[in-house]
Amino acid sequence: MFQSTRDGAGCDQIYTLDLADKTAKKVSSGKGRTTCAYFLPGDQRILYASTHAAADDCLPNPDRSRGYVWKLYPEFDIYTAAADGSDIQPLVTGPGYDAEATVSPTGDAIVFTSTRDGDPELYKINIDGTGLVRLTNTRGYDGGAFFSPDGKRIVYRANHPEGEEELKAYDDIIKEHLVRPTRLEIFVMNADGSEQRQVTKNGKANFAPFFHPDGKRIIFSSNQGDPKGRNFDLYLIGDDGQNQEQVSFSDTFDGFPMFTRDGKHLVFASNRGAKTHGDTDVFLAEWVD
Repeated sequence: MFQSTRDGAGCDQIYTLDLADKTAKKVSSGKGRTTCAYFLPGDQRILYASTHAAADDCLPNPDRSRGYVWKLYPEFDIYTAAADGSDIQPLVTGPGYDAEATVSPTGDAIVFTSTRDGDPELYKINIDGTGLVRLTNTRGYDGGAFFSPDGKRIVYRANHPEGEEELKAYDDIIKEHLVRPTRLEIFVMNADGSEQRQVTKNGKANFAPFFHPDGKRIIFSSNQGDPKGRNFDLYLIGDDGQNQEQVSFSDTFDGFPMFTRDGKHLVFASNRGAKTHGDTDVFLAEWVD
């Protein structure tokens, strides 16, 4: 499952890909922006965020006069649908940005990012949308979370401003629903939000963390190897922050890595071999430890 601007779309729509015949099928409605799709347990229903309730169009792009920023559109809500895209049902709604939802491998919980309390924090709900719990409370952006294979821990990315100058710069743009992701670190915590601990400490843009099936290592994308900060490669690191190793060595963007549950394959997105500059494709690779 992936998001794409293929077929002339003005903003991302959600697609499923059949690995047997490589056919892609659009499963979102085509209205609004969409992001962050995931299969629910049993693969009969899907989960994704969309702005379609607010507008049929894509809504304005983020204001890049403020530099490279992400926009946390408050119009995003989280929906479920049948695997073919039919029967769209709201799951998480309300004021503020609700997106970046992923599902525990144990099938009982969902973690997502929301600005419902004013700051982008992580929240957890039961698979049916009940039992909302706030997990993070540090000023700054917390998001992009995934559960560990046993569902007992969560890995995520965070930008926590330090010092008065950084806090003021953060406050100035978060009021406009913007965050600046030029410095992101990887964190882990228990699934109830306890024992939050920083894993990376390099001051670079580290994002898209995902647990290795052994539950002890984390794969993520980072620009730490490029002095100019433009090229992203994949890295593997222990959940204690030790024994980091570089996984990919492309001269262009590699990101969004995820392991299959048996650990035999890695799927990721990359600009390598792009037909047009900046095109991002999905790659599948055999994984050998």
